[in-house]
Amino acid sequence: MKRTIIKIDDSKCTGCGACIPNCHEGALQIIDGKARLISDLFCDGLGACIGHCPEGAITLEERDAEAYNETKVMESMVKQGRNTILAHLEHLRDHNEQELLKEAVAFIKNNNIDMSENAENPFLTKKETIKKQEANGCGGGCPGSKAIDFKIDLKKVEEAGESNNPPAPSELRQWPVQLHLLNPMASYFKNADVVLAADCTAFAMGNFHAGFLKGKILAIACPKLDSNKESYIEKLTSMITDSKINTLTVMMMEVPCCGGLMQMAQLALHQSERKIPLKKIIVSIQGDVMSEEWI
Repeated sequence: MKRTIIKIDDSKCTGCGACIPNCHEGALQIIDGKARLISDLFCDGLGACIGHCPEGAITLEERDAEAYNETKVMESMVKQGRNTILAHLEHLRDHNEQELLKEAVAFIKNNNIDMSENAENPFLTKKETIKKQEANGCGGGCPGSKAIDFKIDLKKVEEAGESNNPPAPSELRQWPVQLHLLNPMASYFKNADVVLAADCTAFAMGNFHAGFLKGKILAIACPKLDSNKESYIEKLTSMITDSKINTLTVMMMEVPCCGGLMQMAQLALHQSERKIPLKKIIVSIQGDVMSEEWI
C-alpha cells in the first residue's frame, strides 16, 4: 500500500542535526554530514522532524511501502556508503529486529560488499557522530521509542509466589506501547494477539496485567486527546495485513469519548486484506468489566 514518508533533499541539508531529537521513531541520523533516513521501517510519516529543519530540506512524499523489504533497503543503503550501512545495522540491532539484522548481514556477504575488516562484525566501528549522540543520551533516536521484547523472569515469578504478600509480576512483553511510537511491522507483532487499550483502562483495573495482558502485545491510545488518528488506522491496518496478527481486543472505558477507539479498529479491519476476530471490552470507571463480546 502507499503511505506517507519523509524525503530529505541532500542539496539543502547542512547536517545541523536539529531534526534528530524530533524523530520519535529514531529513523534519522547524521551520517557524513547529512541527515539520513536510515530505515523506512521506523518512519511513521508523521513529519515531526519537518518543522525543526531550518533549511526546509525535509518534506513528505507518498510512495509504495506496502511491505517492508530488507533487501530493497540494503540496495539503497549501499549507494549511500559504508557509514550509512553501519548505522542501519546498528539501528536494527538496537530495535531488536534480529531477523531483519540477519537478512541485512547476509545481503552484505552474498553481494561481497566491502566492509573492510568489519565484514564479520560491523558493529566494532562506530561513527563519531553516533558516539556523540550516545553520549548525549540520544543514540540516534529517542530512547523512549526503542523497541524491546521483554522476557519473563521465571525465577522472579516463582519467588513472588512464595512470598506472603507477592507483588503482581508485569505481563508487558514489549516496548514502546503508545500507538504513535509503535512500529506495526516489529517482529513481536507477527502472529500475535494484540490488545488495543484506552489509556485509562490500566489505571482503572487492578487486574489489567494478569487478567487481560498476559500473553498479548499491547498498544495504548486515547481517541479523545491524541492527534493524527489517521496514522492509528494505518498502523492497525498494517498490523492486520502485514504482520498478520491473530486477534485484536479493544479495551475502552464506559465514557462516550472512548467509542472512537472501536471505530478506528473496525475501519482498519475493513481496509485490511485479512479478516481477524475482533473483541470489544467495556470497562467501568471503577474498573469493572461491563461487557465483553466478539464483534
